[in-house]
Amino acid sequence: MISAIGYGTNHSYTSLGPHKFERRAPGPSDVQIEVLFCGVCHSDIHQCANDWGNTIYPCVPGHEIVGRVSAVGSAVTKFKSGDRVGVGCMVDSCRRCASCLKGLEQYCEGPKGATMTYNGPFIPDGTNTFGGYSNSIVVADHFVLRVPSNLDLKGVAPLLCAGITTYSPLRHWNVQPGQTVGVVGLGGLGHVAVKLATALGAHVTVFSTSPEKKDDALRFGAKAFALSTDKEELEKRARSFDFLLSTVPESHDINPYVKLLKRDGTLALVGALGPFAKPTDNSEVAFHRRTVAGSLIGGIAETQEVLDFCGTHGITADVEVIPIESINDAFKKVKKGGVRYRYVIDIANTLKLA
Repeated sequence: MISAIGYGTNHSYTSLGPHKFERRAPGPSDVQIEVLFCGVCHSDIHQCANDWGNTIYPCVPGHEIVGRVSAVGSAVTKFKSGDRVGVGCMVDSCRRCASCLKGLEQYCEGPKGATMTYNGPFIPDGTNTFGGYSNSIVVADHFVLRVPSNLDLKGVAPLLCAGITTYSPLRHWNVQPGQTVGVVGLGGLGHVAVKLATALGAHVTVFSTSPEKKDDALRFGAKAFALSTDKEELEKRARSFDFLLSTVPESHDINPYVKLLKRDGTLALVGALGPFAKPTDNSEVAFHRRTVAGSLIGGIAETQEVLDFCGTHGITADVEVIPIESINDAFKKVKKGGVRYRYVIDIANTLKLA
């Protein structure tokens, strides 16, 4: 076993603090990684607070991990010590079901589903998994991603969740050059979505409740900006979008956005898990053959694809780097929407094994 230290919580009502634990020693197909940076995702906050009712304590969050390979197992051929690598939201799956065989490990149909990077019983022994708010992690080589050499590691970290979460639906619904795409919410996910959709050649409009974010939206590549609270503005844009991506992390009313879709348009939601704030008006869906859909992160092959795509187009997240001891203040600011646009923890320089 390997001694490790991270930041975690033992209860839904306590702040994060130092937590010592052990990682398994690398097996033949494992990669041991020194964590350099880890992004702060809104899901981390929900999970630590047990907002979804499934948190396993102690909980050490973090699934936007970038680092350096420190050791590899005897059967590993894809990676070597010193490589720049990333780990996203999953660290294992059954690898035998129909979804896994298609590279869709996030939809694993095995008995336990995909094993999440944290808060997931680790196959096969049932112990909890601990995430990237820690100094090291050991992962099966299948779930390790290669980071393009031209990208800044700090800005890469959020691509392991925010990047793949927004890229996967853009690819699945086949967003093409010249299509009209709306991004709802300009936060950690939304700002990356704008950059990705723009690089795919779409004409992007940002919908936000924050008028002060207009300049940023245009800087990220959007061609237009609209206030979500302006009913007249939304009415002007009715039936004009091929695809909408909602990145809002809380329950919200989707009906105003459904009306923005063309016939056969799709609204995909990636930010909120749970019921919508108001019932969906199915007349607006049925009379224009619109689709309201969901999407969950992305598979390993597609995650590597988005990293390579970002390498080609020079895309990284806009980040603010923080020390690990500031994590509790960072959680508060994220909940208030006070970060532009993703916090990233400097693990290597601020989290030390005592």
